[in-house]
Amino acid sequence: QVQLVESGGGLVQAGDSLRLSCAASGHTRYAMGWVRQAPGKESEFVAAISWSGDTKYYSGSVKGRFTISRDSATNTVNLQMNILKVEDTAVYYCAARDKLAYTSAAGEYDYWGQGTQVTVSL
Repeated sequence: QVQLVESGGGLVQAGDSLRLSCAASGHTRYAMGWVRQAPGKESEFVAAISWSGDTKYYSGSVKGRFTISRDSATNTVNLQMNILKVEDTAVYYCAARDKLAYTSAAGEYDYWGQGTQVTVSL
């Protein structure tokens, strides 16, 4: 069993940066990712990272602005979000998959955090 706890959300202005963190407890040999859900929109898988950290995925809407990383020492996955846009406003969920390799299919993830709100204003 894995428990995921996100932190780092908040209210920022367009162009600002935020860093989300996801602390994982329990067995931690998992690929992990971040999915966001904005009101009235379909969920979007924004970033993922393999268990080793060697391979990463970014959606087209965040590539070049967001960076996913993991710290094995603290069992934490981070999402550094730069040059934030109003359209990045959403609840961001951390997810873990009981595989070493990531996938960008949200349905393939086994564990989910409670979500953290990110709001970007003009």
